[in-house]
Amino acid sequence: MLLYFSGSMIMYEPTEECIIDFWIEGSLKNLPVKSSNPRFIIASALLRESCEDRSFFKKKLGDDFYRLFDINGTALAPAIESVFCKRNNNSVRPVENAGEFYKSYGWQPDTHATVPYDHLGIELLFLTWLIDRCMKLDDGPRYIKMKREIRQFINQHILSWIPEWNQKIQESAHTLCYKGIGTLIHACVEDIYEILA
Repeated sequence: MLLYFSGSMIMYEPTEECIIDFWIEGSLKNLPVKSSNPRFIIASALLRESCEDRSFFKKKLGDDFYRLFDINGTALAPAIESVFCKRNNNSVRPVENAGEFYKSYGWQPDTHATVPYDHLGIELLFLTWLIDRCMKLDDGPRYIKMKREIRQFINQHILSWIPEWNQKIQESAHTLCYKGIGTLIHACVEDIYEILA
């Protein structure tokens, strides 16, 4: 749920419904999730304290969303693997690699989405889909192979650039919400990677 929530917050401008569910009605404060990862503890604190002024909260989130992630503008922290890798002169071609990884499992992102295949939100959707499939397997060779595949995907397509991306979020976000979401994504992916070791 945390990956789905955070992935949608970086793919789409936050809706009124999302704000009401997660902040105003307190869903974020009541999540029964714990982690000993210091990054997760920081993210939880940031998110719990992020809705200071409810009357301007949606506008602040919307403004921050477009400043940080707008794929049609000059985003300060684009959540797109290939764009981020190009900025860092990385010669890897992640769009093809991410797409090939999806194809190998017969998974296709929503074709109506306006974001590229290597957008972090799409990668997080795929990761949750993989985890769901893994949890349905019996503890055997297929389960072990699936865990290795998930770790490989995380290592190649998320942890390879997310630490630096999260740093950009921390430097550029105006809201505690997006600072918390960047840190939450980083922490959750680290935790999943370790759990599946």
